Formats: sequence, structure tokens, C-alpha cells
Amino acid sequence: MAKTREIKRRLNSIDKTRQITRTMEMVATSKLKKLSDLVHAARPYSERLGEVIGRLTDPELRDRYPLLRRPEEVRRAAVLLLTSNRGLAGAFNVNLIREARELVARLESDGAVVDL
Repeated sequence: MAKTREIKRRLNSIDKTRQITRTMEMVATSKLKKLSDLVHAARPYSERLGEVIGRLTDPELRDRYPLLRRPEEVRRAAVLLLTSNRGLAGAFNVNLIREARELVARLESDGAVVDL
């Protein structure tokens, strides 16, 4: 009798775990769909931005506008770091901070004053 009850209890536990797993899958699918829609909505913006940046890198424009030219020597630089505040983005933020530190170190080694 005790063995039968134990088996029923385990089966109920398995069913509840299955329900939780299905619910988690549905939530993940919903989030994925929402994010996919956001990416799709941003596509025209990113394509247009690519066109604008492509025009800015045109050599003819660099000759005409001095602000588009790369300076021969960087004397002062500002580094602006934007991180994510979304959940489970710890590795992303850590990688961004590491890259920013490397950039600051590289600029300082080249003799530039760096503002954060």
C-alpha cells in the first residue's frame, strides 16, 4: 500500500513538473515572438542608418568636411558606456565593461586624456 501511494505521489509530481515546463515554454515562446516583432520593426531603421553611415564614409565628404576626417592624433576622448538593465544580461554587461576598459587603456597609452 505504501508503495502504491509513493508511486502515485511521484506520478503527480511528474505531472506538475510537466505542467510547469509547458507553462515556461509558452512564456518563452511568447517573449520570443514579442522580441522577434521588435527586431522586425527595427529593420527599416537599421537599413536607413546603414545608408546614412555609408554616405558619411564617402571620401569626397571627408575632404569637404573636416569633422568627418579621422584626426592624426587623439588628444582627448570621451567614452560613453551604455549597459543593459534587462534580466540575465550579466555576461553582456561584463563584456561591455571589459571592452570599455581596454579602450580607455589603449587611448591612455596613446597619450590621450580620457573622460568617462
